[in-house]
Order: sequence, then C-alpha cells, then structure tokens
Amino acid sequence: MSELDVIHLRGLEFYSYHGVLPEENILGQRFLIDMDLFHNLRQAGFSDRVEDTIHYGEVYQVIKACVTEGRYLLIERLAEEIAQRVLGQFACESVRVEVHKPQAPIPGIIRDVSAEIWRGR
Repeated sequence: MSELDVIHLRGLEFYSYHGVLPEENILGQRFLIDMDLFHNLRQAGFSDRVEDTIHYGEVYQVIKACVTEGRYLLIERLAEEIAQRVLGQFACESVRVEVHKPQAPIPGIIRDVSAEIWRGR
C-alpha cells in the first residue's frame, strides 16, 4: 500500500522583484509561499531520525533561493521553478506550491492574488 503523508510549509515570506510592470522590477514587493511536500513519513515516524524524512529547513533554503535570486514576470513561472527544484533535490513524490502576491498591481481592493500548481514525479 502506497501512503502519502504531507509536510506543510506555510507563509514563507520574501521580498523580491517579480512582475510584468517595470515598477515591480524596480521597487519589489512581498511574496508569500505555501508548499506541501507529499511523501511517506512512516519510517521517520518510527525512527525519529531526520535522515528518514524531508528536511524542511533545507527545503526552505531552496525556496528562498528561487524567490530571491531569480526574476520572473509571472508568479506561475516562479511556482514552477520552486516545484522543479524541490522535486529535483528531495525525495518527495509530489508537491503543491502556491505563490501569493498580496500587493499585485490591480486597480481595486484585493486581499491576495495567488497561483497554485501541483507537480509530481
């Protein structure tokens, strides 16, 4: 039986320079990332060893590098970059990535704009 458990990373906040408008690339803005890592965590549950799980501190560093070192026009592209790098570096079977852009340049009152993707092996 294949069981997939999940590790959640919520509300990772970074300041960076992504967007279509020139002002977004000059001034920058906050981006928030939510990520789910799907993986069987049974072994880690029995062993209590970090080697038997996905080290979420290391995942955080990969996400941080994607958000702060790259520059993308679309949050969809940023989400894809995060998903591909995490899948390439960690043993998770699949991931869910949501990139939030709370200060998106929309002429109106909004709480948040986000793009969510699901990727697997």
